[in-house]
Amino acid sequence: MTALTRPTIATLSQNYSADAMLDSFAYTNALLWLTAERQQPLVHFWQLSKTVILGLLDQRLPQLSAGLTDLRDAGYHVMVRNSGGLAVVADTGVLNISLFLPAQRDTYSITAAYQLMVDYVQAVWPTLAIATGEITRSYCPGDYDLSVNGRKIAGMSQRRTANALVIMLYVGVDGDQAARGQLIRQFYQIGLAGHHDDRFPNIDPDVMTTVATELGTSQSIAQAKQRFMAVLQNYGTLDTTTLSLTIKEPEFQAHLNQAHQQMQRRQQRLQ
Repeated sequence: MTALTRPTIATLSQNYSADAMLDSFAYTNALLWLTAERQQPLVHFWQLSKTVILGLLDQRLPQLSAGLTDLRDAGYHVMVRNSGGLAVVADTGVLNISLFLPAQRDTYSITAAYQLMVDYVQAVWPTLAIATGEITRSYCPGDYDLSVNGRKIAGMSQRRTANALVIMLYVGVDGDQAARGQLIRQFYQIGLAGHHDDRFPNIDPDVMTTVATELGTSQSIAQAKQRFMAVLQNYGTLDTTTLSLTIKEPEFQAHLNQAHQQMQRRQQRLQ
């Protein structure tokens, strides 16, 4: 976590409504620009309510429309993010944390960047034996899945520009993880319509869990945020107010609007 050692680390916390769900990834693009512009680490905490976030590959399902109908019938909003990977669930028990760092492309390898977030999460819940490695039958499996006792609690992705880097984490803090897994399992079963395609996971809901379950005690999103903030304080002074003002400035809004338009174009196949 030495990459975070700066005099000041700026933080932003947002909870997006369903009609503003595209802002979640539009902000990621705009904050990447801001990180490079200000040469300052930023940490963005965000949530969505009852939303399935698809990856670009999910759009290639042979019966995508039927799968989308099933998700919507289950009461979920659906969006496609502007990056690879596969479907994940966002709801009131899932916390997203994006760690932005000023960095040139060769400053951190992909593995080293992921390790920064691994170190961060392990420091947040030091009593959990958090391991890394693909949980193959989880939803959106990846080499840097985070797991406890072989059951996935979180997944990661990253994006880079010439002068900035973001490592994005979603972590199941609490809630019904088995139901989340079953929802995405059914989405792929319907979307594949009997076809076999190794690009999509054969999901077993039992291979995923939540932090609260593994701790054996309740763990709210507010408590999780407090834990993440407490770890950040070891690396610099936290600025929890400046970003809330900066995002209202015309230059930032221009970048945000451009990113939002790009996200809107991504959604065309979901109509």
